[in-house]
Amino acid sequence: MIRSDSDCVKGIKVGQTQRNYFLTGLKMAYKTDIEIAREANKKPIQEIGAKLGIPSADLLPFGHDKAKVSAKFIKAQRGKKDGKLILVTAINPTPAGEGKTTTTVGLGDGLNKIGKKAAVCIREASLGPCFGMKGGAAGGGYAQVVPMEEMNLHFTGDFHAITSAHNLLSAMIDNHIYWGNELEIDQRRVVWRRVLDMNDRALRDVVTSLGGISNGFPRQSGFDITVASEVMAILCLALDMEDLQKRLGDIIIAYRRDRTPVYSRDIKADGAMAVLLQQAMQPNLVQTLENNPAFVHGGPFANIAHGCNSVIATTTALKLADYVVTEAGFGADLGAEKFMNIKCRKAGIAPSVVVLVATVRAMKMNGGVIKANLGPENIAAVKDGCPNLGRHIENLKSFGVPVVVAINHFVTDTDAEVQAVKDYVVGQGAEAILSKHWEFGSEGCVELATRVAEIADADMANFAPIYPDEMPLFEKIETIAKRIYRADEVLADKKIRDQLHQWEEQGYGHLPICMAKTQYSFSTDPNLRGAPTGHSVPVREVRLAAGAGFIVAICGEIMTMPGLPRVPSAEAIMLNSEGQIDGLF
Repeated sequence: MIRSDSDCVKGIKVGQTQRNYFLTGLKMAYKTDIEIAREANKKPIQEIGAKLGIPSADLLPFGHDKAKVSAKFIKAQRGKKDGKLILVTAINPTPAGEGKTTTTVGLGDGLNKIGKKAAVCIREASLGPCFGMKGGAAGGGYAQVVPMEEMNLHFTGDFHAITSAHNLLSAMIDNHIYWGNELEIDQRRVVWRRVLDMNDRALRDVVTSLGGISNGFPRQSGFDITVASEVMAILCLALDMEDLQKRLGDIIIAYRRDRTPVYSRDIKADGAMAVLLQQAMQPNLVQTLENNPAFVHGGPFANIAHGCNSVIATTTALKLADYVVTEAGFGADLGAEKFMNIKCRKAGIAPSVVVLVATVRAMKMNGGVIKANLGPENIAAVKDGCPNLGRHIENLKSFGVPVVVAINHFVTDTDAEVQAVKDYVVGQGAEAILSKHWEFGSEGCVELATRVAEIADADMANFAPIYPDEMPLFEKIETIAKRIYRADEVLADKKIRDQLHQWEEQGYGHLPICMAKTQYSFSTDPNLRGAPTGHSVPVREVRLAAGAGFIVAICGEIMTMPGLPRVPSAEAIMLNSEGQIDGLF
């Protein structure tokens, strides 16, 4: 296996999931992520729990290498002092690869390497992108969380429980209507859709209850992907089981003819839903390749949901470790913004430092270079692409938090290209550190970990969300669009504005906004890279997630039920002759 830059001079790295390097007439290869994961020297999960002071009796094992942490133990930690919270986010994603989860894991290992007591908190993977186009979500190279295959498939069944609880509510709504509709639900105003943890565009809009009287009353509905479910958001924002059931009861499922809302508790669904989610509510404990603790729990997408792992996992980790490294989905314009304005606001937590992940390759793509031409040195393109990075630095600083840029190293990066990024970042009033965690694990992340710990320990942060609770809902949307996206205006017709005003009159005006928008651009045009200005943000729909506690603004062409690409990843996923899974990552 090649481990050093000198072994692959002039090689071409073609993404975080493909480890092939081509030399003059020769093909040399790194081990794949899955090969590395299979060779991991995993320790029994009880030993991992012991590092955080979790007794074996409070671990509910799923096999030998993963376990749930008991609710009883979590409740007993509430009076303890919190550790330092470190948020890892990134520039807008590109086909070149950024490596946000990889950096999160590498930084956690790096902090433990330098003698700190650190834990990692990341999200669970959705089956949709695993079998679609994104691939797995457990890190990469020598900065991974294991067991990788299980995490990217059924894991401990959390997503299945969320799907079942969500669709139980759907079934009870239609059943209530069938048996006399005592609550006088207006069938035209049922807002609760069904969910499935799979990309299936055919289910975006459907008509249910066809086939005769015994099948109920036909109505138009549709499916979202499970990670966009309000139940997913509720599980990720709830503080405990009591809070979970209250939030489940607060879900608005429909409206009557007089426009008054009907809640989940009105049809007595909240209790049964909570029962289905009782086990799923307990965070999952696994380990990194270097046997450091990692909590993997919850998985809302940041482009269509709030994009953070569960509050209960993060707050538990903060009680058990001195440093907690967590991530927010996609770029900082989505994941980090929602982490700050939604998760931190709801959970009463705040980051001590933010690590912004970028790559030289991604800077080139933002500078106009196509993926096939990313190998050769191109300092001009790097400089041309850096404004995207600069925009994110400026945005993150507006929350009152110190920012460190982590340059996730690719072996084709030249010293001059790396220096160009560093020089640009210095000009933005921040600092950039080259990190080689993918290739060397914790050893490659020591410099980054040391600096991040120094900043966290200095208590430099003065965190505050960018809008107050009392700001009108449409003004909150405008604040995000103008301050984070740099849009000139928000386009919304009278129907949407009236709906927001109505929710304010009903007592929901204090809720934060969850923007559903393409992850690929600051704008709503996925092809508009860099740091665009002079654009508009069209809001085509707003949804009230009363249980989760936010308003969803659906912008541009973003879909809450994704479709599969022309060639889905599923075509290459199979069991090999040894019964091992190939093609998953």
